[in-house]
Formats: sequence, C-alpha cells, structure tokens
Amino acid sequence: MRIIHKDGFPDAERATYRSIVYRNVLDSVQAIIVAMRKLGVDCTVYSNRVLADKIMDYRLDETTAFTLSPEIADAIHQFWGDPVMTKVVDEHGSEFYLMDSAPYFFGEVLRIGSPDYLPTETDVLRARQKSTGITETRFTMGQLSIHMFDVGGQRSERRKWIHCFESVTSIIFCTALSEYDQVLLEERNQNRMTESLILFESIINSRWFLRTSIILFLNKIDVFKKKLPKVPLERYFPEYTGGNDINKAAKYILWKFMQANRARLSVYPHLTQATDTTNIRLVFAAVKETILQNALKDSGIL
Repeated sequence: MRIIHKDGFPDAERATYRSIVYRNVLDSVQAIIVAMRKLGVDCTVYSNRVLADKIMDYRLDETTAFTLSPEIADAIHQFWGDPVMTKVVDEHGSEFYLMDSAPYFFGEVLRIGSPDYLPTETDVLRARQKSTGITETRFTMGQLSIHMFDVGGQRSERRKWIHCFESVTSIIFCTALSEYDQVLLEERNQNRMTESLILFESIINSRWFLRTSIILFLNKIDVFKKKLPKVPLERYFPEYTGGNDINKAAKYILWKFMQANRARLSVYPHLTQATDTTNIRLVFAAVKETILQNALKDSGIL
C-alpha cells in the first residue's frame, strides 16, 4: 500500500530494514541447519559441513556490529548452493518453520552482506517481522480516504485488537495459500493453514463484526503454484481430490474458508501476490469498490 498509494519507502526508512533482513537471513539458514541435524541429513559437499558450524556460531550482536559480514554472507551463499538443499526444503519443509522469502534472500545474500547494503523495495516487501500492536496507514484511492489498521496475527496479539474494530467498514483477512504444509512458530504441532481457518472462523462469526464485510486475500499464489506439484495438498487435507490443478486447489481452500461463514457475512475473495505491486494494484481497484459500496450502505444511501 505504501508503494502503490503513497511515496514508497525513502532511503532512510529502507535503511531501518537492514537489521530485519539480516535477522531473516540468519534465522532462516540456521533453521535449515538445525532441521538437517535433527533429520540426520548432511551436506553433499564436505566443506559445506564446516561452513554450517561457522554459520551456527554467528550472532547478530556487538561482536558483529549487528551486521551480516561479507565473510558469513559468502558462507551462506556456498551452503545454500549445496545439492542437498532441494531435498531438505522440498521433502522436509513441513517439518520445520522456514519463511517463504528465505530462498529469495539466500539468492541475494552476497548483495545483502556488502558493507554498503541498502535494502531495495523488493527486500522490504519480502522482509518479515512479527506484527505487534496496531499500526495505522492512511492513504487515498481516487476520492476515497482509507484508514488501514495492521494488527498482529500471532496468538498472543489477537486479544489486543479483536474488540477494537466494531465500527470498521471492511476487514481484509490475509492468509498464505502456500502455508498448507507449514507449522506455527509458536506451536510446532499446529498446521498454519488450520490455524488461519480457526482465526477466520472466530472473526467472521464474532459479535463485533455483524455489520462488516470480509475481503479475503488468498496470498502467495506464486509460491503456492510452485509448491503444489512437489508437496501434495491432499497430504495435509485428505478430503481434497483435485491433484496438482492450481485452480482446483485454490478453490478448495477458498471453500474451506467459506464453510466457516456461519454468520453469512458478505465475503469477497481475491487471489493475491503481495510482492507483485501490479497484482495488488488491480486487486485494490476492486477492493475500493467493495469498501465504497459498504460505506454507502452504512450511511443509508444504498
């Protein structure tokens, strides 16, 4: 939204994302190494086994000036290039948490490790940190003024906000299609898609939102499309029978969400790719009309 409807991210603000990107890179590669050791999987190239120890010992603290050094960036680059990585991520990705943008950052790690690194807007879009509290963004779409509130999705955050938005026009609920095989960071035995369905059900049937429409973003369609042939959806949702057909798989997940709508609220679903500003621009053109229609209904004009 900042990129599409405002002035994007100035250099000074992008610079504040350095530490987030460094943390994303290091946490992700260390998560892979920990998982490999639990699974009893070794790197194909022996020198990469040595690099794994070096990477595990690295810390973002005073001793490293809280940065990713060129040396450790090169070690991560070599480690990620080991032939066994495809097997670990594709065959065992559901057994540990790995952020979807990890492969992107690993591919850019030499640039990220350079002393003069400044995150690009793409880096900012792919960077991840836990949402805590409530963040407000205001922007205009045509003549429509929109106040958007981003709230924390983690379990510990939900009780802080669910009662705060009784009068909102619409709720945008964003879930990642690609997380059907992943587990929660807070609870490794809970499937992320199942958790998302539980949260959606609690919101759409809540007494706080009886007059609210729900805009459902089924996000990361690009990652979902790549993952589906490698990781069957029916492995995690046995009742699904559509195979590797991306449209059938997306419709099935949408159906799961719609089944939760006991309150019969209006739900407007969209397939999205949040890192593609063109896609989001088109989606939000439709969202604008939805919000406008709901605002007119609330005011009694329609």
